[in-house]
Amino acid sequence: MSKITKNRLLELLSARHLNNPYSKLADIPSPTNFKDIDKACKRIKKAILEKETITIVGDYDVDGVVSTTIMLDFFKTINVKVNHIIPNRFEHGYGLSTKIVDMINEGLVITVDNGISAYEASLKLKEKNIDLIITDHHTVGDKIPLALAIINPKQKDCNFEFKDICGAQVAWYLCAAIKKEMNLDVNMGDYLDLLCVAIIADIMPMTTLNYTIVKQGLKKIKSSSREAFKILNEIMAKKSLVSDDIGFFIAPKLNSAGRMDDASIALEFLLSENSQNANETLSLLEELNNYRKTLQEEISKKADSKTNKDDNAVVVWGENWHEGVIGIVASKLSNSHKKPAFILSIHNGIAKGSARANADVNLYDLITKANHLLLGYGGHKNAAGLSLKEENLEEFKSIINKELENYKESLHIEPITLGELDVASVDLEFLSIIEQFEPYGLENHRPIFKISNTTLVKYDLIGKDKNHLKLTLNSDGVVFEALKFNDSNINFSKNFDLIVSVAKNEFRGEVTPQFLIQDIL
Repeated sequence: MSKITKNRLLELLSARHLNNPYSKLADIPSPTNFKDIDKACKRIKKAILEKETITIVGDYDVDGVVSTTIMLDFFKTINVKVNHIIPNRFEHGYGLSTKIVDMINEGLVITVDNGISAYEASLKLKEKNIDLIITDHHTVGDKIPLALAIINPKQKDCNFEFKDICGAQVAWYLCAAIKKEMNLDVNMGDYLDLLCVAIIADIMPMTTLNYTIVKQGLKKIKSSSREAFKILNEIMAKKSLVSDDIGFFIAPKLNSAGRMDDASIALEFLLSENSQNANETLSLLEELNNYRKTLQEEISKKADSKTNKDDNAVVVWGENWHEGVIGIVASKLSNSHKKPAFILSIHNGIAKGSARANADVNLYDLITKANHLLLGYGGHKNAAGLSLKEENLEEFKSIINKELENYKESLHIEPITLGELDVASVDLEFLSIIEQFEPYGLENHRPIFKISNTTLVKYDLIGKDKNHLKLTLNSDGVVFEALKFNDSNINFSKNFDLIVSVAKNEFRGEVTPQFLIQDIL
């Protein structure tokens, strides 16, 4: 089998983007094909002209916070004062709930990144004679809320060309439509920096439309005039940004606010108008993120000890596990056990949970099979949330395991390698080919390669907690170093096969290629 060289790499990565109908920003679809967007714009125009109270209701994850940021920034740019509410995970629960409706007494409500499952809340708004416009991207359930307009590409009769967009993109498209309806002077390209953060954080497929927006958005962050991005650029000190910079560095900080405390801290950071405010809110986010990491580690250990390797899914629960981190724990356990994971926290007899999967199984559809036991649920293919009474947990677990009997082969999608790597050909030019096709993400994975029959020369444990492996290896007479993060397990033989990705290591101004181990076979 021929090995992957630079030419072959270029060929394979180019092929991924051959038929992108939206390869230029000028080609991206216009808002007009969204169902109800026209109706929504006319109602918003009326509210603006008649000075009605407009309330934006967001969500506490990165997508929800960015969606809210875009809406608030847009209305501020056009000199319209609006109210906003981002629910507190611990106090209000998710999205537009009846508790949130209690806080609103008049005017027009616009949801961003939530609302499609807010049936009860929509009835309550109707009783109060308050109009509701929903913008969302989550799966549409059986009970559709009563709303004046619903803008969601996943509705059956919505003709928007690209279905897999995040909540912030739907909000952005609504703003673009309002701009057109009212003939306003706003540059919608100014929001690409924010959009790209939401698309990456919400793990949308990194193909066609999303690929183009994120590619431009990563450049936009570098030159952004937002105080929040200026300070992040300073800290990261990189010539150019890649999707992992958002996914591993920026998004977790923003997410930690809603997970551990209140998402309004992240909103305040993104909307900062001076460097002092950006600095203060960022250091708060840093603190919360560090606290999140500690808690996550504790709960991961507890959850892991309750798993059964014969089950088709990890379904575990504990008393008062921190609700803010169970989603990440689910993600972690889904990856390590290579099957869908449901992690639930019990509080006062009610279990609230998060589900994650990297599988050929749709989590939303899977959970629907047990909906007679649930108090509420929502989500999409790879991520979902749910709640049920504690006494129904065992039955829920057995339904999930039984349903997955038919999917034994597809409980985990193993990443596909591009082929056998020619280690000797990996240099800065090889790296630049990989970087040329950034951003990577879901359905457009960062290239990974196989290196067969490597020999271990020596190993070290590095990092301040000695929790990362640094291996010195030999492949066909070529000696190279490879890192495996968050793994200090050294139980492997002297000869083995590796799955690796190749990344850029910038240290004191010097750039070198770095092999990152994805798996030791």
